Amino acid sequence: MGFYDQSVTAANGDVISMKDFEGKVVLVVNTATGCGFTPHYKDLEEMYEKYHDQGFEIVDVPCNQFAGQTPGTDDEIHEFCTLKYHTRFPQMKKADVNGENAIPLFTYLKSQKGFEGFGKGPTAFAMNAMLSKIDKNFKENPNIKWNFTKFIVDRSGNVVARFEPTAKMEEVAKCVASLL
Repeated sequence: MGFYDQSVTAANGDVISMKDFEGKVVLVVNTATGCGFTPHYKDLEEMYEKYHDQGFEIVDVPCNQFAGQTPGTDDEIHEFCTLKYHTRFPQMKKADVNGENAIPLFTYLKSQKGFEGFGKGPTAFAMNAMLSKIDKNFKENPNIKWNFTKFIVDRSGNVVARFEPTAKMEEVAKCVASLL
């Protein structure tokens, strides 16, 4: 099974097939409304506005698995994002991205691009320190480590990149632009 065989449930309950995005560049991200990385919504919306007409889509999957930082209902999450960050890209129903209840889309994405580290710098150091207290073997598995992990899928449905939340959004945008 590939990317186009996956689907997600939109906040309104509609099932969205990834096949609907065939021929487009897609960024799939697990998001949170109360996280230190929540301002990534601003950069994501800017990318969406800049590249959407060129065939760019965002699949936003709110997730409450990381320190309970997405406690609201789907409606509350949507209201927060549209009012605070003026997001126009579609939001999916809140879902798990790790564990036995992880949605198949994230299970597939993790199988294609595993964890390669947080990079360098103070935020990366802090993430490594925090996660090593939670799971000493966190570096050894492909699980999503925190909110705002981003996967980039090319126009052919190949998962070409995984960006941890510590990655600079400029690097994410550069990757997207190179595929358009």
